[in-house]
Amino acid sequence: MPELRRLHAGDAPAVLAFELANRAYFAASISDRGHEFFDQFADRYGALLAEQEAGISAFYVLVDEDGSVLGRFNLYDLKDGTAELGYRVAQRVTGRGVATETVRELCRLAAARHGLRTLRAATSLDNAASRRVLTKAGFVPVGPADPADVGGKPGTWYQRDLGLRP
Repeated sequence: MPELRRLHAGDAPAVLAFELANRAYFAASISDRGHEFFDQFADRYGALLAEQEAGISAFYVLVDEDGSVLGRFNLYDLKDGTAELGYRVAQRVTGRGVATETVRELCRLAAARHGLRTLRAATSLDNAASRRVLTKAGFVPVGPADPADVGGKPGTWYQRDLGLRP
């Protein structure tokens, strides 16, 4: 049974393997992280852990029984009871409800562990899978997203009141 847990230093090799194995898949629907991301992975990973330690963001990984990362689920810019949600799941588990169920679980954690009341997420209009995940997890569209927020593509912001359960 996969486990959703807070990101920690020991996850770095599995996270890097996840990102590399799914790079082309992710680039088909969201902007590619670029070679620099991978070249500077250790520094960037350390910065994420520092950001998490400072309480600015909260990063989670969905880990399979074999220790491989199935997905990343992140809460950014935690302030005033709100945060932005970002996520990506491995190609090998898409279409099986993994993203939807994990986003629902993260919503519960966001309220219980981080004291959040509202989550927001942006997705491009051409990312039907992400729009379905958000809708099934109780998010509603609240307006257009700046293309800069969704890899240069037209998009929509979604929002979920964490007091409501889908």
